[in-house]
Amino acid sequence: MTGTGLREGHQLANVAAPRKILFVQTQAENAGAQEISRIVGEGLKQRGHDVHHLFFFRRTAGFDNQPNTGFCALERPANPVAFIKFLFNLYRAFRRIRPDATLPLQHYGNVIGGVVARVAGLKNVIVSTTSAPEMMNGAVRAADMACGYLGVYDKIIVNSKDTQQDYASWPERYKHRMFRIDHGFEDKTTNISKTDARAQLNLPQDITLLGCVARLHPAKLISANVALLADNPGWHYAHAGQGPEHEGLMAQAKQLGCAERLHFLGELNPKAVGIFLAALDVFVFPSLSETFGLAPVEAAQAGVPVVANQLPVLEEVLQSEAGACAVFVDATNPEAFVAAVKQVLSDDTLRDGITGSGRLLQKRYSLDAMVDAYESLIERQIQGRS
Repeated sequence: MTGTGLREGHQLANVAAPRKILFVQTQAENAGAQEISRIVGEGLKQRGHDVHHLFFFRRTAGFDNQPNTGFCALERPANPVAFIKFLFNLYRAFRRIRPDATLPLQHYGNVIGGVVARVAGLKNVIVSTTSAPEMMNGAVRAADMACGYLGVYDKIIVNSKDTQQDYASWPERYKHRMFRIDHGFEDKTTNISKTDARAQLNLPQDITLLGCVARLHPAKLISANVALLADNPGWHYAHAGQGPEHEGLMAQAKQLGCAERLHFLGELNPKAVGIFLAALDVFVFPSLSETFGLAPVEAAQAGVPVVANQLPVLEEVLQSEAGACAVFVDATNPEAFVAAVKQVLSDDTLRDGITGSGRLLQKRYSLDAMVDAYESLIERQIQGRS
């Protein structure tokens, strides 16, 4: 089935009563999977459901003030004793909340959250595959396959056609539980000018500003973005997001002699992300693996020209009824990557074409349609209908 929705042949169910719904994730931070659980949760809450969020551990302050939100640990468990304590706290939280439906996200969230939910006696475990199979280590991939095969997961949500195809060789008993619900998103378009946006974020004026929103993780290949600055002294690069690669990227910039043109803004809340996008000339997204690619979709909808790695999933989702919403390039090829950025900056016709197409993405990825699909799937699962 294409677009936002459930498996072909299924119709949206009428919701009989408000439900208690629990979203479960690994780390609390403002990143893609957390944004999805936040906006789906808010949509379900507006429809009268009792929505809760539970994180394995707290990484940033991004969810500190969100209602009905808890953490099993204040930092990532670093030793066996801490891990056992975390598992106990997770079990205890499940028993205390006792949701009608439990929705883990991300591979560790799915495997650990799904198994502990079953041990705690919870029914209706619906997981979301926000991690591509190749990004899981062998043990986690095997555990995930076993959980789907044995029924630890009742339903498995995939968010794109490409991700669904990644599981083509997996057992039928796993794939039979899969439903496709494409991501919807909140429009990050703002009316603020580029000058005002840069002023609010303390970014320089009168320069060419490239940018990206992503976790600073090796899989995002942010080092390719930093390398763009080396031979282009008029370019600056701003990054919204945090993660373990921060120090390494700073060292790279110093080695290339462009550290003064690198701007790390840290984690931004959703409203600030809209201001950040308004400040950019080009959104550069060299990620090596995605299941959807929420950040470049939001950027394209906000009218920022996007240059993205030539991944099949990005070519799939960055496409509206008017055509491609980005320029795609092999971002692991430095010469090709920088040439693509230069082309977007210099070719008005190309730039206007991809930004015009990007403005139509919200029609394809409706937030209401995504919430409808989640609500329907949850209700059908609770009611016991296949």
